[in-house]
Amino acid sequence: MRILVLVDGSKWSQKAALHAIKIAKSKKAKIFLFSVLDRREARAMAFNLSTRSGDINDLERFEGEIWKNMKRDIHDILTNLLEFCRGEGINCSIKIVEGIAKDEVLKEANSGKYSLVVLGAYGKSGKTRIGSLLEELAGLIEPPMLIVR
Repeated sequence: MRILVLVDGSKWSQKAALHAIKIAKSKKAKIFLFSVLDRREARAMAFNLSTRSGDINDLERFEGEIWKNMKRDIHDILTNLLEFCRGEGINCSIKIVEGIAKDEVLKEANSGKYSLVVLGAYGKSGKTRIGSLLEELAGLIEPPMLIVR
């Protein structure tokens, strides 16, 4: 059994990873921790920051710093989860790609490699409604999905 776990850095995705770890232990499964970094998110944050600071000339510098921090943060989160998995005796690997989340998740999830896809019900915003990515993916992911709340 191969389990794909979608990790966006939110507490919800980390909770989903913990559920996947429980399943993997009981089924002797391998876990694949997967994350997508979208440069558009860095651009949007940089634009907001530069307009609030009153200096639109800093847009590129802000974007570069935000992008670097986003990459570092998700790498740290996935590395910590990877180390935890290994400590639990679970075969685990990580994969980080750049692109549009919906497209990259669908490509990976529907690649035919996985028997289960695990994700958090909410994203980084923590809004009380179901996550926007989950709404976009519902019905498009071929393997069974476990949505963790």
